Amino acid sequence: MAEILANSLRFHVQRLPAADPGPGAGPTVVFLHGLVVDNLSSFYCTLAVPAARAGHDTVLYDLRGHGRTERPPTGYDTGTAVQDLTALLAALGLDEHPVHLVGNSYGGTLALHTALARPELVAGLTLIEAPLHGPWIENMLDTLSVAAIGLEGSQVPRELTSIGARKAARLTATADALLNRTTLIDDIAAARPFTPEDFARVRCPVLAVCGEHSELVPGARELARHAPDCALRILPGLGHDVLQGGTEELRGAVLGRLAEAARRRRPQAVTA
Repeated sequence: MAEILANSLRFHVQRLPAADPGPGAGPTVVFLHGLVVDNLSSFYCTLAVPAARAGHDTVLYDLRGHGRTERPPTGYDTGTAVQDLTALLAALGLDEHPVHLVGNSYGGTLALHTALARPELVAGLTLIEAPLHGPWIENMLDTLSVAAIGLEGSQVPRELTSIGARKAARLTATADALLNRTTLIDDIAAARPFTPEDFARVRCPVLAVCGEHSELVPGARELARHAPDCALRILPGLGHDVLQGGTEELRGAVLGRLAEAARRRRPQAVTA
C-alpha cells in the first residue's frame, strides 16, 4: 500500500509491475473504479493482476473520498476528478507517456472525460458499463438520493460491527459519509452529459463493454457510432454486473486489447 500526495489530497495507490515487460511493452494501465461502495479492490484479482502477469505495468487507486483515499467535503465533479488523475500520474512519473485507462461504471465516465480533456495523456480506453447518456445518470442520482436519506443517522454500521460484519460496516459508513457529508450527489447532478460531438472528438482507440441486459447499451452504441475508433462488446446474459459476473470473458477482451496496444508500440520501440 502507498499514499501519494496529488492535487493536495492523499490517494491510496497500488502499483503492480509487469511480470515480464520486455521491449515494446504496452502502455501502463490505470484502473478507475465505480461510485460510493466501490474501491480499487474490485479490479485487483479480476483484471489488474492478470494484466501485470501478461506484461503490463498497472496502477490502481481509490478515487477521491473512496476506499482509503482522503475524503474532503467537496471536489466530486468530473473536472476535479480529471485533475486528480493527471496530478497523480505526474506524482508517479507517468505523465511522459500516454497510459491506457480502464474504467468500470462511473470510473468509465471519468476515463472518457480524461481522454477528452487531456488527450495527450491517454493511449486508449476500456469502458466497462460506463454511464454515457443522461437518463441512466438521472436514475442513478435518484437512487443515490434515496440511499442518502436511508443512511442519514442510521445505526446500521454500528449493528454490522457488533455482529462481526466489519467489511459491510465499513462500506456502509463510507456510503453514508460520501452521500450525506460531501457534495458528491450535487456535483454529479451538475455535470454536462456527453454529446455525439464529444464522442467524435475521442482520438484514442476505445473498447466499450456492456452486459446484454444493461440500461447502458444505448449510450455505448451511440459512442460506437460516433467515435472514430471504437469497438463495442456486448456480453450475453449480463446486466450492470459485467466486472463480477462476466470476469473471464471481460478479462479476455481487455487483455486482447492491451496486447494489441503493445503490438502497435513495438515498431517504435525497435526503432528507438
